[in-house]
Amino acid sequence: MRFAGMTSAPRRGMAVSLMLMAVAGCSTGSPPHEPPVTPRRIVWGTCPALPDGAARDPRQTCGSLQVPLDHHHPGGATLDIAVSRIIAARPSSRRGVLLLNPGGPGLGGLELPSLNAPLLPPAVLDSYDLIGFDPRGVGHSSPVTCGLTDVSIVNLFPYPAADGSIDANVALARETAARCAASSSRDVLPFITTANTARDMDLFRQALGEEQVSYWGQSYGTYLGAVYASLFPERTDRMILEGNVDPTSVWSGFTRTWSDGMESRFPDAARYAAAHDDRFHFGTTPEAVTEAYLALANRIDATPASIPGTDAVITGGLLRTLTYTFLERDEQLPLLVQVWRTTANLADGAPTEEDAAVLQQLFAQGPAEADIPGDNQTAVFLALTCGDVSWPTDVEHYRAATAVDRAAHPLSAGMPANIWPCAFWRAPLEPPVAVPSEGPHNILLLQNRRDNATPWESGLGMRKALGARAAWVGVEAGGHYAYGQGASCVDDVFNAFLEDGTLPQDDVHCRVALR
Repeated sequence: MRFAGMTSAPRRGMAVSLMLMAVAGCSTGSPPHEPPVTPRRIVWGTCPALPDGAARDPRQTCGSLQVPLDHHHPGGATLDIAVSRIIAARPSSRRGVLLLNPGGPGLGGLELPSLNAPLLPPAVLDSYDLIGFDPRGVGHSSPVTCGLTDVSIVNLFPYPAADGSIDANVALARETAARCAASSSRDVLPFITTANTARDMDLFRQALGEEQVSYWGQSYGTYLGAVYASLFPERTDRMILEGNVDPTSVWSGFTRTWSDGMESRFPDAARYAAAHDDRFHFGTTPEAVTEAYLALANRIDATPASIPGTDAVITGGLLRTLTYTFLERDEQLPLLVQVWRTTANLADGAPTEEDAAVLQQLFAQGPAEADIPGDNQTAVFLALTCGDVSWPTDVEHYRAATAVDRAAHPLSAGMPANIWPCAFWRAPLEPPVAVPSEGPHNILLLQNRRDNATPWESGLGMRKALGARAAWVGVEAGGHYAYGQGASCVDDVFNAFLEDGTLPQDDVHCRVALR
């Protein structure tokens, strides 16, 4: 998963699928209650104003599309979805459109055409219109809120107390669910689901005048893509899913994979710290660094590190969340280890000038966008993960699972097994979509071995679900992203698939040095 405000701006831009039609108890692409709507063509014009300092490709234009709030009753309330486009550079070579999604859940994708265009080779830019969009409820697409102006998505990560108690997590989860249920978006939140977002995407296709769409989804976007390909297999052209969510594990089962993901990825940061012990002083071996990190996290669990001149503190939970986030990219490992050093200095009461600069980088707030609630990503994250599928509701289930996970996986401290607001959420409006292994052979899966956000086992789950529909590129690398990271064995397969439809006949295994 990816979280806004925790990393640098997205380089480019989590996701399950749907059954074809005949699986009992599963959603279908065309809700049966009323005739479907026929969308109007999108009128392209200027895009929303950017925050100060941000840039956009001058070729990018934007428009909006009205979609039903409830696809089962398309004659009722509607949502306005913001869509963007950079048209194919060579009209004579144009194949179609490439829809883009960065994941989240809850991240906007309106700027992805501008962000992704520099990454893609000329042949792809000649062949496809790049299409971005803010998914329903996100950003400029009828944004929702839970009224959680005092609770960020980072605070919702349910790290247990220093003694392992989850009582505070239970209270916060119950309160958060109640606030969402009482918010001004309470009548919209139940319809902010992956299945409905996929149905919106097919309305994009129709409004764009396309018989089929291609798609590149990352992280949560892999689940969204798989759902679209399952609901609308005949409308799916070429699909690339990068950093994959196991569609059979959403969502309570998926969060449990983070413990293994952390254990596979953390050694990369520990090796970096050990190699630079003259600067960071956590030990000269990865094992010593890991022991020092755990001691630091446990220490500030009990006594949070105060940030001078503010009322803010760095808790053990915040340190672990920052670690999770910065592990998503190799280029962020130096900053991550510096964050550890800064936190240790704060805990010792001896911060340096360098620490002040690090804190400024960590906690600087970007300008708020007009008309977008401050808790928008948090609200969408909860609506999707709680509204896609039911979660266990027994508090004792979480208490026992957290204790087991905490003992087995000290790096994640029991958080992945702990309780979320979803335990107190209203029941989903429809069953989750099943992802079938039958269908066109037109999906490419990219998966890093040491991905802490969507771990290797999760990628294998997506591969198993899709079966012969998908080709596989497994990368012996760390981090959340595979394409555009300097591995030609990844980039060449990606580019060839989009350019001429070529998929490898056998699994591809890439080995990439730590960057």
